[in-house]
Amino acid sequence: MNMVYYRKDIRPGIHVKVVQKQDQRTGKLTEGTVKDILTNSATHPHGIKVRLESGIVGRVKEIVQ
Repeated sequence: MNMVYYRKDIRPGIHVKVVQKQDQRTGKLTEGTVKDILTNSATHPHGIKVRLESGIVGRVKEIVQ
């Protein structure tokens, strides 16, 4: 699993896999398209927090090519 640490790598419209707050212990990933970037800082040790078009909020763990 490639961790995406940089906000500059994330933009609305890209397809990503995120881990939701309730899934952090299990590491279960949810796939979707980025609607909004919620992390203001350039980096975050646990991943950049985003809102998907489905309304799910989570931290980006992978960018799907």
